[in-house]
Amino acid sequence: MSKNTAMNSNSSLQNVKHFHKILIANRGEIACRVIRTARKLGIRTVAVYSDADYQALHKTLADEAYYIGPSPAQKSYLCSDKLIEVAKQSGAQAVHPGYGFLSENADFALACHDAGIHFIGPGHEAIKAMGSKSEAKTLMEKAGVPICPGYHGSDQSDETLILEAERIGYPLMVKAALGGGGKGMRIIEHYDQLQEGLQSARREALKSFGDDHLLLESYITQPRHVEVQIFFDHNNEGVYLFDRDCSLQRRHQKVIEEAPAPDLSGSMRKSMGEAAVSAGRAIQYRGAGTVEFLVDGQRFYFMEMNTRLQVEHPVTEAITGQDLVEWQLAIAAGASLPLTQDQLQCHGHALEARIYAESPDHDFLPSSGKIMGLQWPQEVDHIRIDTGVQQGDHISSHYDPMLAKLVVWAEDRESAIDKMSRALSDYQQAGLSDNRDFLLHMVTEPAFRKAGLSTHFIDQHPPQTELDHDQLRMSLIAGALYQFHQSQYEGSLPAASAPSQKTLFLNQQPYLISLEKVSEGFKVSLPDGYCQADIHWYEAESGCLSGQLLVGDHTEFSSTQLKLQCRMFSLPEARLKIFFPDFSVELCLSGQCLTAHDGSEAMSAPMNGTVSSVMVSEGQQVNAGAPLLVMEAMKMEHTIHAPCDGMIESIFYKEGERVDAGSSLMSFQEALSKGTKENENAA
Repeated sequence: MSKNTAMNSNSSLQNVKHFHKILIANRGEIACRVIRTARKLGIRTVAVYSDADYQALHKTLADEAYYIGPSPAQKSYLCSDKLIEVAKQSGAQAVHPGYGFLSENADFALACHDAGIHFIGPGHEAIKAMGSKSEAKTLMEKAGVPICPGYHGSDQSDETLILEAERIGYPLMVKAALGGGGKGMRIIEHYDQLQEGLQSARREALKSFGDDHLLLESYITQPRHVEVQIFFDHNNEGVYLFDRDCSLQRRHQKVIEEAPAPDLSGSMRKSMGEAAVSAGRAIQYRGAGTVEFLVDGQRFYFMEMNTRLQVEHPVTEAITGQDLVEWQLAIAAGASLPLTQDQLQCHGHALEARIYAESPDHDFLPSSGKIMGLQWPQEVDHIRIDTGVQQGDHISSHYDPMLAKLVVWAEDRESAIDKMSRALSDYQQAGLSDNRDFLLHMVTEPAFRKAGLSTHFIDQHPPQTELDHDQLRMSLIAGALYQFHQSQYEGSLPAASAPSQKTLFLNQQPYLISLEKVSEGFKVSLPDGYCQADIHWYEAESGCLSGQLLVGDHTEFSSTQLKLQCRMFSLPEARLKIFFPDFSVELCLSGQCLTAHDGSEAMSAPMNGTVSSVMVSEGQQVNAGAPLLVMEAMKMEHTIHAPCDGMIESIFYKEGERVDAGSSLMSFQEALSKGTKENENAA
């Protein structure tokens, strides 16, 4: 789905002899994105899908679709032989890899070439060179591109890495040499964290990239993440399409990007762009690529090069008016660059917000489940929505949890931020946790408006985790009014003169509410006072409610007024999702939807996923904070730690087994304190 994409077909590409059919070796949002441009150019598309994607949007949009295996990516989207077989079977001339999966796999690019199929991306040599961060840094250093101090050698023994860490100094960053997207990456503050950091980074790197090679880098304490979009053709002619700031990250993954990067001098912008082109030219690059830099004040250092189209490419499309997928398809078909560096123009400002199925209140753990309700922003002027999901879809724990990308453009940064705030407020999804409220907080944070950016921005500006007094009141009143109208519809209201009493639950906390219909609207009794609710309208079908609240204490009404405007989605198990312009809540309408997990919270699975490592055995004594078990979901690891000193009684899951959120992973006996032991002995 996309609205007002503001992309133009470049006139110099109109006479390109395009492929007649391409296979998209990907899924979700990026597959839908490629299909959109291919359709515009008259190119037929072939989709692939796994068991989990049987009803996926990308499968529906493509001209043809082929089944490639079970849900785990290792058995479907990462099987290069299956993908090449589908390309041959369907008659596709080329493969577009999208991003993620095999998009930066040199062996896959070579296999396509050997099979006589065009790979829409760089040659396998360039992918291989940049696929290893250590090799890439060596090449960039030779090309004159600034690099960060660190170690990227071939000796991977713990002894060598520990010695190199001492030489570099703390804090430092451990990175997977073939990594990306924050996987296989750890910040090490001091020596005591190094051993576990190396082990967990190796494990995550091996599972994500098939290689556990690591590198070490000096850790810049307040860096910005700024990247440059480049394009090269078959003649080794290259251009840069300006820069993007991607500093707002959680778990080392970007969530908000913007173009151009704010608060860079013209000379620094030019130097970074030229350094990025030098990086591409040094490896005989072809197609779309992104050179990422760490920016420390007026200095910048090469971080890595992504040899594919980036997730955040729409912000570059918005400020240039160019369709980068069209550029990719044309260059792969043999065309020259459509524009020179002098012809490229940057206009206005663009922001992208990544909407993820995750729980920001629980360390951004991914969530899975069914999308029960979905509303996209209603404003259409320079707002773009790139997504691969629709209402009714089931979000699997097997893949990346991104639901959509919300992209806005305006004449200046301030206006773009305002537009993004409105767009996020209008977006509503019910059924599983997402980061809508979190993103709203980030773009309305004063420090963000002032462009006070660093990769630590999210940690330094956390959103509030509890509702304020007015938000709580509005949530409970909206829930009570919803129940009143439902009871009215079902014919189960008490006598007209009698108040209707209900107990609502928010975060397991019960709230007794009394609601009475009066001539002026409704009189609502809350635990902390009364409220007069003047409801302008309520639309049962859409769940929209609008009105004014006159709030008071238990003795008399005050003149305090609150505007009540929300939309409500009824969910299974007596749950109600309520969206307000700047926050959302989920209420339980009865005690039946309350859940109590067995044992300590730390001993329960925080998400749907797979047990990737069990680090303890039954009967083992452990100290507080010791790693016990590692879960993996949506390509990210989460370690379960001991909540206190104690003993492992029973372990309920083995490595490789799937676990549902809330399931007990192991039983844990807390160690007796010294005082408790003395009392028992005395008894």
